[in-house]
Parts: sequence; C-alpha cells; structure tokens
Amino acid sequence: MSETPLAFMIATFVVLGAFFVVDLFVIGRKPHVPSTKECVQHIAFFVVAALIFGGLMWAFAGAKPAVEFYSGWLTEYSLSVDNLFVFVIIMSNFAVPKVLQKYVLSVGITVALILRGIFILIGAALIQRFTWIFFIFGAFLIVTALKLATGHDDDEEYHENGIIRVLRKVMRISSEYDGERLRTEKDGVKYFTPMLVVFLAIGTTDVMFAFDSIPAIFGLTKDPFIVFTTNVFALLGLQQLYFLLGALLDKLVYLPVGLSVVLGFIGVKLVMEALHGNTLPFLNGGHPIEVVPEVPTWLSLVVIIVSLGTAAVASILKMRSLESADGKTRR
Repeated sequence: MSETPLAFMIATFVVLGAFFVVDLFVIGRKPHVPSTKECVQHIAFFVVAALIFGGLMWAFAGAKPAVEFYSGWLTEYSLSVDNLFVFVIIMSNFAVPKVLQKYVLSVGITVALILRGIFILIGAALIQRFTWIFFIFGAFLIVTALKLATGHDDDEEYHENGIIRVLRKVMRISSEYDGERLRTEKDGVKYFTPMLVVFLAIGTTDVMFAFDSIPAIFGLTKDPFIVFTTNVFALLGLQQLYFLLGALLDKLVYLPVGLSVVLGFIGVKLVMEALHGNTLPFLNGGHPIEVVPEVPTWLSLVVIIVSLGTAAVASILKMRSLESADGKTRR
C-alpha cells in the first residue's frame, strides 16, 4: 500500500505522461542527430525534475518514501546507462542510420515502459502473496552482481533471439531502410524493412533488462507507485544520454564494478528481508528469523551513492591516465 496521497499520485501521472509524450513523440520523432548541447540540456532537465520530485515526495509523503525514490532512481538510472552498451551494439549490428536512431529509441523506450509496468504489477502481486519470492529475487541479483564483477555478463554482447530468427524465415525483410517505415515496396513486391527487426530486438532485449531492474527496485521499496516513477524518471532523457555517452561508454570501465556492488548489496538485503518475513516450513519451522539485522533505507542510499560515485570517479581518472600516457607516447 502506498504512503503517498492519492491526489499527489494522480498529479504525478499527469505530469509524467506529458513529459513522456513530449520527450518521445515530439522531440524524439524529429529525424536529426542531437547536438551535445541539446543532449546536456535535456538530461539536466530530467535530472533536476527527478530531484524536485523526490523533494515533493518528502513534503507530501514523508522522508522514507523520498529516500526510497532517490535510491531506486539512482539504481535504475545506472542500470539504464549500463544497458546502453547493448543498444549501441544493436544499432551497429543492424546498421541503423544515425538520423533514425532517435526514432528507434523512442519506440524502444515506449515498449520498455509498458513491459516494466506489467512486470511491476506482477512483482507487487507476487510479493504481497508470497514473501519467499524475495529469496529468488535476492539470489538472482547476487548471481548477476558476480557476473558483472567477473566480467562474465552475457548482456555485454547482443545475439539475435529466437523470435527474430523465426521472423527472418517466415517474412520478407528487405536489406535497406525506407525512412521510418516498417513496410516498403520493391519491384512490385512488399517487404518489411529492417526497422521492424530493430524494434523487436530492442523491445525483447529490454525484457532481459527488466529481470535485473525490477527485482533490484523491489529490494529498495515495496511501493508500486515509487517503483513505477523511478523507472519512468530513469527512462526519460535516455535518448539524449545514448547520444551523449555513445562514444564514452567503453571508457566507463568501472561502471560494471560499481553496479555489481549495488546489485550484490540489494540482493543480500532482499534475502535478509525474506528471512525476516519467512513462512517456508523447512526454515525455522516457518517462523521469521529475527536474528538477522534490518537494513535501513538511508543505508541503501549511501551504499548506492558511494559505489556509483566511486566507479564514476575511478573511470574518469583511468581515462585521463590513458590519455596522458597516449600523449607521452606520441611525443
């Protein structure tokens, strides 16, 4: 049950809906490659908007929901940045023209929001009925954290999934794009353009991302309203972030390490919460295990800020060190 007043929730959905429509279907539909200035302005706007929203949450709902929002937003935003690696690979594999990439991202992000909304509703229903689901969520995040830390995260590469392979066999798909069109005609024969495959590639890939992000956010808050708003704020401005960081993603060398610490921490936190609300008959006779300490919300926020901040600073220092060494070599 949400602690946020209903009137505030309704106003939030109206404003976020307007933001989303403008960002994706007005700005996002203009076929152009955004400049660095445009990207920075849009990203700064949505970051400030998220910070203000957290402040309003504090004023209308209290400190705890506000801290949960900030923790969730930072986690979701960081996971979105990491997922941009795969979007870059998909765009490259399918040779999407630069001028069409904003449109592709618009559709992909819309699909992502719909899928995440469904997952959030399912996750909230499962948590309310089956507290032991936290054991599964926690274990999944810990395994994901270990993969990130050891560099064995399969998400680093993109491989066509079964849906797309079947699609190529049963449908006529041309080798060339025709603007934003999904269908084109060549020599009197109608074909689907590669745009359809790209949409499916990004949409189905985001399903994989949701398996990381949704358990992670439920480890920080059980309020579906906060879970959904953190996802919306993380996705808003993602187009501009894609173009701004596209050339720098490979230089954020320590981001996976920072994310692994965050996901590992949240995974352990979920397992601890599952022990507190234990109902499994083969554990302590189905009774809660109270000896495990509770992790306060503020500590989660501190761990997230320190882990991601340290990873960002370390990546910048590493980048400068390599640039300095490269400059000396050229001399």
